Amino acid sequence: MSQKAPLLDEERSGYRKTLGSRQVQMIGLGGAIGTGLFLGSASRIAATGPALLISYLVVGCIAFLMMRALGELVLHRPTSGAFVSYMREFYGQRAAYVVGWSYWINWSLTGIAELSAVALYTRYWWPGLPAWVTVLIGTGVVVFVNLLSAKAFGEFEFWASLLKVGAIVTFLIVGFVLVVFSVHLGTSGYQASVTNLWDNPGGFWPTSSPYVWYGPILVMSGVVFAFAAIEMVGVAAGEMKDPEREVPRAVNSVILRIAVFYIGSILLFVCILPTSVYGVTVNGATVSPFVTVFRMLGVPWIGDVIQAVLVVAAMSGLNSGLYVTSRILKSLGNSRQAPAFTARMSRRGVPWAGVTMTGTVFLLGAVLNAAYPNQAFDIALEVSTVGTIVTWFSLFVCQLRLRRLSDAGVIPASPFRMPFHPYGSYVGLAFLALVMLGIVIQGWKSSPDFWGKTDFIAVVIGVPIVALIMQFGWSRVRRGVEEHTGGQLGPKWPIIDRNGRIHTQSTPAADREPAEDRE
Repeated sequence: MSQKAPLLDEERSGYRKTLGSRQVQMIGLGGAIGTGLFLGSASRIAATGPALLISYLVVGCIAFLMMRALGELVLHRPTSGAFVSYMREFYGQRAAYVVGWSYWINWSLTGIAELSAVALYTRYWWPGLPAWVTVLIGTGVVVFVNLLSAKAFGEFEFWASLLKVGAIVTFLIVGFVLVVFSVHLGTSGYQASVTNLWDNPGGFWPTSSPYVWYGPILVMSGVVFAFAAIEMVGVAAGEMKDPEREVPRAVNSVILRIAVFYIGSILLFVCILPTSVYGVTVNGATVSPFVTVFRMLGVPWIGDVIQAVLVVAAMSGLNSGLYVTSRILKSLGNSRQAPAFTARMSRRGVPWAGVTMTGTVFLLGAVLNAAYPNQAFDIALEVSTVGTIVTWFSLFVCQLRLRRLSDAGVIPASPFRMPFHPYGSYVGLAFLALVMLGIVIQGWKSSPDFWGKTDFIAVVIGVPIVALIMQFGWSRVRRGVEEHTGGQLGPKWPIIDRNGRIHTQSTPAADREPAEDRE
């Protein structure tokens, strides 16, 4: 027996379709351009050398496949529940519960990373300003914007993204001129040139100390974080005026522009200066590579302007995180997989309870920044990467199930189909598994002190602990979910095996309550 269709449509209720083309394009683009590029790339360039280009190219290709998988799913059924709703439809309620809460944890940590980045940026001007004060101010601003309306969120993202894009375009133009004309950078003694790709200390792919030959491979876990949030287009689809037209445009344009902005920026960084120059600190804060270039060029005032844009970029990422998590929480609340109050909506069509709940968790960033003011960003960034991997994983497996059902004629085919099926999704899944392994290895090698091995602890110890908490949580909410769905905890559609045979799917025995418990 299948779930009733209204249960899947319930999560769309209450929203107002107020996001237009202009806002959607910038939401998709702006969500992908944030602290991962503006700040995180500094330490990665210094640690791996010019070969970081390869890391960004590889992850960029996987991001392309993920976005096309998302596009196929969204055009199948636009919903603000996004991947949570698709997991519910294709794999059942328990899978949706796990993915939904994993995504919420991911964005809660990402939000803390963005707040930590804001604290680091402002220290550039006010080194004495406590980081936790900046965290409180930043949280207050984005909570206020998100409580207004989806349109207010879209407008904030539009202008913030415009500033981010403008800063990167300015750098791309200036950097291109510097490299083409082999300009000497002020009194630094450095000369911009394509030859810096191989004349860099250690060559293009440095392997001698302090570098390691596998550095560009292990660093891909951090690069994945840089591409995180591009999937936000899927969440916004439920509030788009015309998702059938806007989603394909947003997916294709985001991939193209990311290729230009990300790959173009990294290429120019390594051509303009030796990679060892990046990753320096001022007042205890890592300096963005964009700022480093303009300071070396002898025009520090442009670097100051870029630094201000970086604050806006981090606030934009924080704003996006609050937007998507509130929608995911509403989806979970509607299905009785989260506290009932998370499904509440304001008269403006805003899931205000979800906004408030996530905003409260963001305040934990104040505690983290008070305890570890210089490491808070890196800690939150690396741990949140695990959540990003879970989200991308869910999109690939849902795309595989959707295509198998549509090929069997069970449901209509999506008008925006993912290319390279099924191998594109298989490659994406294999890559994500390797990234998880890389996080463990990199975490183990990161510090001689066991408790300093943050990434290793996050995966080897943290993931099993979260899994146990998830299992306990599911045992607590299962009865309510079962009552809400009429006893149907399995996927909506039948299972199609590799030979195209259809198998009816009932609620798995592990998810059914014992008869004596229901009496």
